[in-house]
Amino acid sequence: MSFGTLDQLQESALAKLAAVTDAASLEAWRVEFIGAKGKVKAALGATKDIPKDDRPAYGQRVNALATTLQSAFDARQSELGATTQGKPQGPRIDMTEPGELLSEAVGRQHIITRVRNELCEVFGRMGFEVATGPELEDDEHNFVKLNIPAGHPAREPNDNFYIDDPTKVPQARMLRSQTSTVQARVMQARVKASKNPVGGLDSSIKIIAPGRVYRPDTVDATHSFMFHQIEGLYIDRQVSMADLKNTLLQFAHAYFGPEALIRLRPTFFPFTEPSAELDLRIRLREDQPLRWMELGGCGMVHPNVLKACGVDPEVWTGFAFGFGIERLAMGKYAVPDIRMLFENDLRFLRQL
Repeated sequence: MSFGTLDQLQESALAKLAAVTDAASLEAWRVEFIGAKGKVKAALGATKDIPKDDRPAYGQRVNALATTLQSAFDARQSELGATTQGKPQGPRIDMTEPGELLSEAVGRQHIITRVRNELCEVFGRMGFEVATGPELEDDEHNFVKLNIPAGHPAREPNDNFYIDDPTKVPQARMLRSQTSTVQARVMQARVKASKNPVGGLDSSIKIIAPGRVYRPDTVDATHSFMFHQIEGLYIDRQVSMADLKNTLLQFAHAYFGPEALIRLRPTFFPFTEPSAELDLRIRLREDQPLRWMELGGCGMVHPNVLKACGVDPEVWTGFAFGFGIERLAMGKYAVPDIRMLFENDLRFLRQL
């Protein structure tokens, strides 16, 4: 390649650069002339074919050519940037056109999450705060603090998901079998934080505790080995069963409507005394009559539970209740089988 050829290359490159009008053609020019495999690099590689005495001058000319073209490229790039600054790039969108409706594929909350949030909202209007606790529990909070002594049938390994062997580990860990563990932890925490306690507490406690629980039940239309509960606890002076029944009735009316009724059937739970099973009378579908549905357990907090958590039962009393969230969802949305809530069939989920 001669010196004249380099002059021709520079003239041709500058002419083409002057004709560039957009970023795409500018990039194509860069690749052709000053890119890693461009014509300037090729000219530099031809130095070996130049007579030895002329090589220094030839090399200087190639370097000058590279500098000239690079400067011209930078200037042209700035010019194109200035002419397009503030102008929309790509296809324009008419913002005055009506929007398109979103498709049915847009995600939404699962029915269990929705019902849980609805319950928290209803009880929140009644003054309850949301509390949480660990799903991996210990024997102390799952049983001892709840007045379930050693040897009680509820402790049987066949009825619980133990992580540790309860016959070998004093505080065996387990997946909690009930959200009642949260009420024990909350009472202990409030007692510990009390500055001027009266009977162990500074003030009343009013919490709900939604969450997952685990029991090795056989899966069928109404049972699952993992399900959700919402626990309620109210501790204050002179709390009675009348307060409990009124709270549950107000909840039923707020969540299921004014025709909903409740009934309390006497039963036994280690952590409440007296204890009751809560039934709810609702209409599962408009074409069906009202019917009773078992919802969960409730009762006055047992004095032994209060003592175990550091609360004086001579000063404070309270009630507790626990519902199955799946059962509430099935009742409110007329779901006939609990397994439908976990199968993730989009045909079913889109109906709710």
